Amino acid sequence: MKRWGITIPLTGVPLTAHRELIERLPALGYTDAWSAETAGTDAFSPLLLASQWAPELRLGTAIVPVYTRGPGLLAMSAATLAEAAPGRFVLGIGASSPVIVQNWNAAEFAKPFARTRDTLRFLRAALAGEKVTAEYETFSVSKFRLERAPEPAPPIMLAALRPGMLKLAAKEADGAITNWLSPADVRQVRAEIGPDTELAARIFVCPTTDREAARGLGRMLISSYLTVPVYAAFHDWLGRGEALAPMHEAWRAGDRKRANEVIPDEVVDDLVVHGSPGECREKVQSYVDNGLTTPVIALLPTGEDPVRQVEALAPR
Repeated sequence: MKRWGITIPLTGVPLTAHRELIERLPALGYTDAWSAETAGTDAFSPLLLASQWAPELRLGTAIVPVYTRGPGLLAMSAATLAEAAPGRFVLGIGASSPVIVQNWNAAEFAKPFARTRDTLRFLRAALAGEKVTAEYETFSVSKFRLERAPEPAPPIMLAALRPGMLKLAAKEADGAITNWLSPADVRQVRAEIGPDTELAARIFVCPTTDREAARGLGRMLISSYLTVPVYAAFHDWLGRGEALAPMHEAWRAGDRKRANEVIPDEVVDDLVVHGSPGECREKVQSYVDNGLTTPVIALLPTGEDPVRQVEALAPR
């Protein structure tokens, strides 16, 4: 099945004002709606609304951090949404970042690979309705059992950027979720997980023909994200270390303006989709052509009506 996703909620649109658009997404050709969780809405609430507004959509979290909820609460939140959207919910989990985990949520960002692996294993058992008593490497659980285990249990996908986590996603999860990559990069990621594992990616899309405006926004986002150590390491692995070295140097020196200025146009154009809606659709499709299973459009603000832009970016 060809998948085509959108990130909800849209920037600048009140949550309850999404109903009319979400109801129309399946008819427009969208198959999926995925949420995020940083400092806006939580990951589950927008999807709970969407589960009632558009029963045809598959819904996914991309992603829920494994540190910011206790294991039992994370299982309960996932089970609730899985009950509201039986067979249509995908739980995406991941380590997130030190800023979100430590600075904003007062949790320790320690052993991210092990914590993600342990949370995945706990959730597998808990969402299957098992009574869980286990000593994991990064936490322990005693006698936890969901009172409302979902039927069926939702698939679990992992946020993964480099070979270790990508291989864990292929081996123990139901797929991998990534972002901040180019269409060509998909081939490198796909090689780590094999041909049969679902690969989803959030793709940043700025539908405007004002190239300089799109690149300006793209540079701000790139310098904010790719200076985070896990993303810096990801792009070193992808082969962009040299191209991004001046950005990292300026960022470490505290010169944010310079950090944006020295990001090459080619890097911005690789990582941020921009152009007319038709050009944007073609580039999103190029991710799929290179091995992406599920493209998830993240619409960047341009000053135009975001609802009309979602309509224009629908698959043809």
